[in-house]
Amino acid sequence: MSELNHYTEAQLRAFTESVFLKIGCSEQDAKQAADVLILADMRGIDSHGVARLSGYVRLWEAQRVNSKPQMKVVHETPSTATLDADEALGLVSGPAAMRIAMEKARNVGSGWVAVENSNHFGIAAYHAMMALEEDMIGIAMTNASPLVAPTHSTERMLGTNPMCFAWPALNHPPFVADLATAAAANGKLEIAQRSGKKIPNTWVQGKNGEISEDPNELKNGGSLLTLGSTPENGSHKGYALSAVVDLFSGVLSGANFGPWVPPFVSFLPVQPNLPGRGLGHFFGVLRVDAFRPKEAYFNSMEQWINRFKSAAPKDKTEPVIIPGEPEAALFAERERTGIPLVAAVEKDLNELAQKFDLRL
Repeated sequence: MSELNHYTEAQLRAFTESVFLKIGCSEQDAKQAADVLILADMRGIDSHGVARLSGYVRLWEAQRVNSKPQMKVVHETPSTATLDADEALGLVSGPAAMRIAMEKARNVGSGWVAVENSNHFGIAAYHAMMALEEDMIGIAMTNASPLVAPTHSTERMLGTNPMCFAWPALNHPPFVADLATAAAANGKLEIAQRSGKKIPNTWVQGKNGEISEDPNELKNGGSLLTLGSTPENGSHKGYALSAVVDLFSGVLSGANFGPWVPPFVSFLPVQPNLPGRGLGHFFGVLRVDAFRPKEAYFNSMEQWINRFKSAAPKDKTEPVIIPGEPEAALFAERERTGIPLVAAVEKDLNELAQKFDLRL
C-alpha cells in the first residue's frame, strides 16, 4: 500500500475556505463551514472532513444550498427556539443554532433549538462541543439521507441519524459520545469504496435483505442496518434511537423526516410532495450549575472518569477508554504529523482546485 500524503491543518483549512468562498459564502460563513470539516479530519473522522467538500459543492450546483442565507428564528420561548436555516449549509446553521441555545442556557439554565430548512451539518461532535467552551453540556443530532432500513424491513426509511453528547471535564479530555444510530455511517462505506476494501458483514443488507460485504451495496438498492444489525443483537434499539433523532430533528422542527429527507448522497433523488422543509437538526445546551455547584459537578466527573478508566481490562493491551478519548489523541497526533488523505480524496480536491482555479 502506498504511503498517504499528509497535509497541514492550515493548508486544508485555507483551501476549504477558498472553495466555500467560490460558491458564494461570506468570509464568515466560509470560515465557519471550513472549521467544521477541518475539526472532523483533526479528530480522525475522515469520512466527514474534506472528503465531503465536493458533496457540498454538488448540492450548491444543484441549487439545493443557499450560500447567502437569511436565517431567522420563527418560534421562540425563553428556553426554546426554532430556526429557519433558509437552505443554508448545515455547517453554518448548526453553529448558529448552538449559539442561540447557549445564550438561552446562560439566561435560564438550558437552551433547546430545532432547525428546519437546512442541509448536512458535518460531524455532530463539532456542534455539541461548542458548549464545552463555557463548561456546559452540549447535545446535537440530525436526520440524514434515507439509507437505513428499520428492523424487519428492506425499505430505506431513516438516515444514519447521528447524535452527540459532550460533557465538560477538568483534568481529562471531555466526554464526547458521537455516534451514528446505524451500524455504520455511510461515510465509512465511502472510505471502503475509495480504498477498495470489503466492509464487515454487519453493516449493510442487499435489496432483498441478504447480508453483504460490498461497500457499493447502497447504490444497488441495498440498505444500511440499524445499530445492533440483527433483531437477535438488538437492532430494534438502534431503530428506536434513529427514530428518536428523526422525530426531534424533523417532526419537531418542521423539516422533512423519514424517507422524505432530501439526500446528501448523489445516487438518491429528492422525493416529490415533501412534508417539510430541508433537513432538520436538534440542539441542546445544559448549564451544569443549573443543577448543582460547578465545583461539585467537576469533582464528580473526575471521579467518574478515573473510576471507569481504572476498570479491569479484559486484555491489558486494550485499556478501558472514555468516549472522545481516541479522537482527542488523534487530534494531538495530527497537530504534529498533519492530516492524511487517501488518493481518491486528493483527486476530488484537485478537481475542485481545477474547477475553481485554486491550488491545493
